[in-house]
Parts: sequence; C-alpha cells; structure tokens
Amino acid sequence: MADGFHRPGPGHTLEELGLADAPRDRPLTYPGAWPRGSGLLSGDRWLPLTGPVGEGRVPVLAVGSNACPAQLRLKLAESAITTPVPMVRVRVTGIDVGVSAHVSRMGYVSASPFEAPDTVRELFVTWLDAEQLAVVDASEGVPLPEGNYRRAWLPAPHVRIAPADGGEPLPGAFVYVNRRGVLHDGTGAPRRHGEQRALLTELLLALPRLRELFGVTPEEFCDRVRADPALGAQGTRLFAEEKLVTASGLERYVRPQQTGRPGSGASLSPPWM
Repeated sequence: MADGFHRPGPGHTLEELGLADAPRDRPLTYPGAWPRGSGLLSGDRWLPLTGPVGEGRVPVLAVGSNACPAQLRLKLAESAITTPVPMVRVRVTGIDVGVSAHVSRMGYVSASPFEAPDTVRELFVTWLDAEQLAVVDASEGVPLPEGNYRRAWLPAPHVRIAPADGGEPLPGAFVYVNRRGVLHDGTGAPRRHGEQRALLTELLLALPRLRELFGVTPEEFCDRVRADPALGAQGTRLFAEEKLVTASGLERYVRPQQTGRPGSGASLSPPWM
C-alpha cells in the first residue's frame, strides 16, 4: 500500500463498533466513544494495527475527543485528508485529564491535560503525518495567537508513555495544553474531566451568571453556544472572572509554536520518527 500500512482484512465500520457518533454533532457525548484497543482509522473503518507505526509520523497524546475516531475522521475529512491514522492505546504516568478553561464553539467544555505525577491513565496516542498534524493543530487553534491550545512536547522521564499491551516506553509525545489553564475543583487543584452532561449541570447550578448566558439545562447550554459562538467567548471570560481557573502545570513544556514539520524551524520536538 502507498501509505505503508498492511490491511489484513476488511475490519469493521465505526457504525458496527458503536464509534460513529462525533461530539461535534452530539456535544453532550463529549469526549465521544473511544475504541477498546489499538487500531488503524481508515475512513469510516477501524482496522487491525500491525507492524511499526512511527516512520514519518509523530506521537500526539489524545486526552479528549481526538481519541474518538468519529471526531478525528471529521476533522481530517474537512481538509480532504484520507490517509489512515494509527491509534495506539497507552498507559500514561504523570498527567491527568482536566477541564479546559474555555467554552468550545462546538457546544461543550472540553478536556485538557494537567500535571499529576502519581496518576496513571489509559489514553490514546495518535500517530500523525505532517498533513494530519497540520489539520489537528488548526482544529485546536495552535496557529492562532489567541487560539485555545498550544502544542507541547512532553519528554520522558517527566511523563511515561508506554503501549498498554506491552512494549517500550516512548521518548515523549506531543499534547495540546490549554492556553488559559484548567478549571479547579474548589480547593485550587485541577478538577478531573468527566461525563459532559454532569459537568455542565454542576457548572450551571454553581454559577448564576452562567445560567443567565446559557440557560438552566445542558441541552440549552449546547444549543445556545452552537447558535451564537460569541457566547462561548463570554463563558470563557466568566470562568476567569469567577476565579475558577488554575494552571495545568504543563505550561513549562510549551515552546514557541511551529505548525510545520519539526526540524524545519524552531522545532517543538525531536525529529520525526
């Protein structure tokens, strides 16, 4: 195959596996359905993953909807990119998944990583080629001065990332760090991201000003944001004004941004693998 991947059979469609819904279409499902294990996302199919995956690609740790095949497929399809994406389930030590300090124009409050030295989580690494990385960067606002996320390289041994089914740990991986920080849990510590409906319900109950903007139910919240993106910016400012925001602890890994191929300028990481 021209893309270098062997396809040992027809695999399954995302629909057959219950992975077809994207949070962009159904925001209360955020972060979307994740696969049970590693695989190769190819269009609307989920295929077995065989052989090495790193050549000409970089590892990007997914902590939110980028681990949802349907969401990732939509992002790439918008730019007419059809090349497959290896997605490897990994065990990560050193970070946890927090709540981004911004309201997404898609109608949800998304996830962002924070430093948690003693925490072990099972997440996904997406191995992206140059075109795919540029698209995902753009979807996270990396090229924009006021974009929501910055791409950072998390090096070993500060963060340990190893395949969940065994194998050598990675030398590091990229991750998207929220530029504004994360929401805290009331004690000053970052709060963990959970089920979207429960998160929105709790935030709306706790914040009268948020209810004034977005209504009293999660459904109203999603509908109003999607109908008027300017409301998302107001909600983002409200989080800061209510002093709900804290640092993720990962800011020190963010370097001057480059959205091209690492090694061609002020690189964010070691050379491509």
